[in-house]
Amino acid sequence: MSCEKFREQIPDCLAGRLESGAREQLIAHLELCSACRADMAEIGAVWRGLESLPVPEPDPAMRSRFLEVLEAYQAGMEQGRARQVVGGKTRWWMAGFWPAKAVWQTALALILLVAGGFGGHYLARPRTAGPEIAQLQSQVETLRQTVALSMLQDQSSSSRIRGVTFASQVQQPDSQIDQALLSALNHDANVNVRLRSVDALENLARRPDIQRALVDSLPLQDSPLVQVALIDVLAEVNDRGALPALRELAQDTKVDAAVRQRAGAAVKKLEELK
Repeated sequence: MSCEKFREQIPDCLAGRLESGAREQLIAHLELCSACRADMAEIGAVWRGLESLPVPEPDPAMRSRFLEVLEAYQAGMEQGRARQVVGGKTRWWMAGFWPAKAVWQTALALILLVAGGFGGHYLARPRTAGPEIAQLQSQVETLRQTVALSMLQDQSSSSRIRGVTFASQVQQPDSQIDQALLSALNHDANVNVRLRSVDALENLARRPDIQRALVDSLPLQDSPLVQVALIDVLAEVNDRGALPALRELAQDTKVDAAVRQRAGAAVKKLEELK
């Protein structure tokens, strides 16, 4: 059996729904396959987070609201599926967001399930659900952060890009998210992951500690695209502390000409600030 088939069995194993024979085969495979063990650990972390969530009490009116939503969904399906045309090819609108790996599909589905369950409970009791919706937001934030940190360690570059996207959606990122994004920016082998990390860190670039980290990252980059992206962020937030590094970059003849030009423009802009 292939690794992909074994990975598809991980959620059932964690839920206790896997037959004993299949479970023994999975365990035997995990002892030999480090990649599948990593997937097992990652989805297990999400699963343990779900175990700590309280179970909302159902409201009598919830069933009728659910049926209304279901009917509306079915009506929309009958009218046609939403499609998006990209480069002459038709794709499902979810194709760019939904991960290909079963382990991440399960993690995202669990987050949506929890959000939907608590959201329905909140709608059922709008006048008294203030603390509950705040608790929901906190728990979804925790799950989103857990998934983001796990995906950033994935071997697949596409999964790491999605991990950066999830990290950028955390409303109140802690030091773990900060360090994970900076690590991806400075050390990821894939230039697209590094570029996406710059985009995510731009949301935090008003903070002095992040500004210093972005300046320190400049000499570590070997991609002109990433260098230009960093320069633009530092110029956008008016970080005059970046002037020495930008001047050095603008004068370095070993650096790509476009990077030198962009650094020079950023220096001029920052020097004109009062």
